[in-house]
Amino acid sequence: MSDLKLTIDDIRIISGRYSKQDAIQSVSEAMIKAGLVKDDYTQAMFDRDTQISTFLGNGIAIPHGTTDKRDSVIKTGLKIIYYPKGVLWDQDDNIAYVVIGIAAKANEHLDILRQLTKAVIAEDTLDRIKTIKTAENLLEILQGSC
Repeated sequence: MSDLKLTIDDIRIISGRYSKQDAIQSVSEAMIKAGLVKDDYTQAMFDRDTQISTFLGNGIAIPHGTTDKRDSVIKTGLKIIYYPKGVLWDQDDNIAYVVIGIAAKANEHLDILRQLTKAVIAEDTLDRIKTIKTAENLLEILQGSC
């Protein structure tokens, strides 16, 4: 994906049932732990999702912060959590299986979104996402490798 060098180390698989708030909190904590963002970025992610749903389509959500909190981004990067049971994402009953937390210092997120769009628009993406067993499987889908 772009110049970010996404690896399996950026991906976690979490079993069980979780809320959207749990999912955003978890991906934000992974971003904080990796040194991508400051602690206050979590609230900016919740604020962004309140403004407009961060559900992208085909089982993929992309929570990210509001533009006024760009100063809370330490470096551009991604963290991804796969939820095999899915997370109810919005009032339209969209289910997110892949939650991709995005931190971007400027407009780098636009390149990231362009890359993700390739995975989202493929007709079989949702079916493939539902069968993921390993971080490698998800990485292949997101990178368009298979």
